[in-house]
Amino acid sequence: MYTSDRPVILLGCGRLGSALLEGWLATGTLAAERLIVLTPSNKTAAEAARERGARINPPEAVLAEAASLILAVKPGVWREASGPIAAALAEDVTIVSLMAGVGAHSLSSVFGKRPVVRVMPTTAVAQGRGVAAVWSNHDNARAAAHALFDPVADTVDLTDEGLIDAATAVAGSAPAFIHAYVEALARAGQAAGLDAEAASRLARGALRSAGAGAETGAPLSDLIARIASPGGTTEAGLKAQAEAGLDATAMAAVQAAVARAKALGN
Repeated sequence: MYTSDRPVILLGCGRLGSALLEGWLATGTLAAERLIVLTPSNKTAAEAARERGARINPPEAVLAEAASLILAVKPGVWREASGPIAAALAEDVTIVSLMAGVGAHSLSSVFGKRPVVRVMPTTAVAQGRGVAAVWSNHDNARAAAHALFDPVADTVDLTDEGLIDAATAVAGSAPAFIHAYVEALARAGQAAGLDAEAASRLARGALRSAGAGAETGAPLSDLIARIASPGGTTEAGLKAQAEAGLDATAMAAVQAAVARAKALGN
């Protein structure tokens, strides 16, 4: 839990920035009065935070109060967005980057010797049920990230910055991969005779059931075995998935996401 009396700056309030605002306020991770939000346009989440006491686009001098700067902008515009405020920040401010493909070395070219931590969270932080990969070579920066993200995500420490891209693919991007698979299951259900509404509700319900199992912490192989009785319908479906190339599909998705993350950093 975040305990510093100094505020946190959130730069960017798009999908991920808004999700963080919602999650922090819903879980009590941060009091609204400790939040400074910098956004070029009106955002629903930012306005809701303002009503609770957050400061939205305050005078530049206020930025020197902050203990951490959360970079939640698109990788393609981060220099343009952060360059003008870098000089206004305290020398000990922690730079928390949520951007894919932008390495610590690049961040230091703008923020100097300020400590850097990279975090790759999912948007489920809005519900306090996200997952986030964390990397830093600075102990205090890593601790700052955990204080901000532990209450809203299952945080996984990485030992090497080079693993951030893989973590992005396996966690940050993967919820969309899984939703796409569930959508495909619904279409398959329709092809088997279900109407569209029934197929969608059943497929979504299957996703919730799978999520409930995953939250127990049991090995995934055990969760599969609990459902797949020998010689049964589930086993038949699993064999068909394997023959159709499920592993190859997952590998292709992860490799493509990793390649894109690396390209964003160039």
